[in-house]
Amino acid sequence: MAASWQEHYYAQSFPAFGVERRGAPVLAFTKIDSSPILDRSQVYEPDAVVVLDARLLQGIDVTAGLKPGGQVIINCDRRPPGLPPGQFDCLTVNATAIALEYLGRPIVNTAMAGALCAVLGFLPLNSIKEAIAETLPSNLVELNIKVAEVAYHEVISGKKGVLIA
Repeated sequence: MAASWQEHYYAQSFPAFGVERRGAPVLAFTKIDSSPILDRSQVYEPDAVVVLDARLLQGIDVTAGLKPGGQVIINCDRRPPGLPPGQFDCLTVNATAIALEYLGRPIVNTAMAGALCAVLGFLPLNSIKEAIAETLPSNLVELNIKVAEVAYHEVISGKKGVLIA
């Protein structure tokens, strides 16, 4: 969301909790637009969906309401089981492996932000990098920028991201 501000977009982001317990799935929404966003409701017809853990596909239809031609980005190294067929593009990126390699921990948020940036195409990578620098403690900035860059370039190059139609 911070990256969108740097590109002069309006943005809002908020979570929606179900059963509030540690480890429970969380649904979160981010809206980005070139004009002010007045509607503060849940997103019912998203343009893109980001799935941080492919195990969620076993119990949740992550594509519900996804617009035709929409994008699904999944943290996974291959086509995940349980993905419903539809009129959307699905891209996988192994954000866990990238995070483990550079951070030594399976914290995938900056890798998925880099992948999303590549898929959407209207936020430049530099905006993501600046948002990371503004948001994270200084000792974590360089490694997290590297994580976002690696995921971004894997998606752009198509070398490790797998496009599933």
